[in-house]
Amino acid sequence: MQLPEHGANPHHLYERLGMPQPKTVLDFSENVNPFGMPERVVNEWPTLLSKMTAYPDPTGEPFLSATARFHQVKKDCVFVGNGAAELLTLLAERYRGKKAIVVHPTFSEYESTLRVKDVQIKRIVLSEENGFQLPIEAIQHAMENADVLYLCTPNNPTGILPTRDEITELIRHGKTVGCEIVLDEAFIDFVDEALSFIPEIKLYANLIVVRSMTKMYAIPGIRLGYVVAHPSVIEQIKKFAPHWNVNGIAASIGETCLKEKAFVENSVEHSAREREKLVDFLLAHECFVTESVANFLSFKLNRNRSTRQLYEYLLKRGIVLRHSENFLGMDGNWLRVGVKSEADMHVLKEELAKWFADN
Repeated sequence: MQLPEHGANPHHLYERLGMPQPKTVLDFSENVNPFGMPERVVNEWPTLLSKMTAYPDPTGEPFLSATARFHQVKKDCVFVGNGAAELLTLLAERYRGKKAIVVHPTFSEYESTLRVKDVQIKRIVLSEENGFQLPIEAIQHAMENADVLYLCTPNNPTGILPTRDEITELIRHGKTVGCEIVLDEAFIDFVDEALSFIPEIKLYANLIVVRSMTKMYAIPGIRLGYVVAHPSVIEQIKKFAPHWNVNGIAASIGETCLKEKAFVENSVEHSAREREKLVDFLLAHECFVTESVANFLSFKLNRNRSTRQLYEYLLKRGIVLRHSENFLGMDGNWLRVGVKSEADMHVLKEELAKWFADN
């Protein structure tokens, strides 16, 4: 039975499995900030209601200008959109009928959006024996016959962030052989904003960076994200996009979120602290754990334990992890855990400890 290809919306998972859903569900399958949206957004909500009676700005203001200021780039280098899903769809149109490289395991939307545009996809599957590290030479060789390389940095689902030298080497090679690089930095703000490659777009016209507001600011229902790239790339994306693709409420919330420096700092500290505590717990129970730097990690049981049995055991207790059955290179043997509140992480570890004791 094929399980849902994304985390979140756990009711669909229970329905697919024909399993009754417990009254209380802790959803670790999605990677949204457990702090919830910034308090300032909540406080401003009454004033945002007036946005519903007016057409939004067609360029996504005031979020567009706020994004340009935040990253210290010109506005013509930024395109704001209705979440990363829309942005990836618009980017796929740029590569219609061309050739793309997708490095797995990774976010399924890269291939799904490219495939409908008749893009020829070259898959490079990372090895778990090598710690899911990038095979730089193999990727560079493939780039010589490709129009674009998609990379998730840090990677989803492993949480591993390639070194800056590795990414720079690929970007420079792409510039030489005429291959663009799409960096999906949806989780980079849970690591360190200083590690973003957005400043590098001034040096490399073949670099395209995709960002999401969903995860850090806990606003998945709003749908908001942006692309930063050379103005010629941005201009083309605009032609593909529908008019008013960002609603007025979302544009205002996005502007507010980018002012929340202390909120981000606290979120990063919490994520790192709880992730490392979970790493220690899993290692103590003989699990294999990815070297994640993000607000999630993936783990694999030792060979004598069943991943599917643990997965279903937790589901029956109202705990949802992210399966890996549609992640190439993980093939159902790994489970991904999003970092939640300290209390929720405690509940997870308690249930895991019970299962480990009996298996």
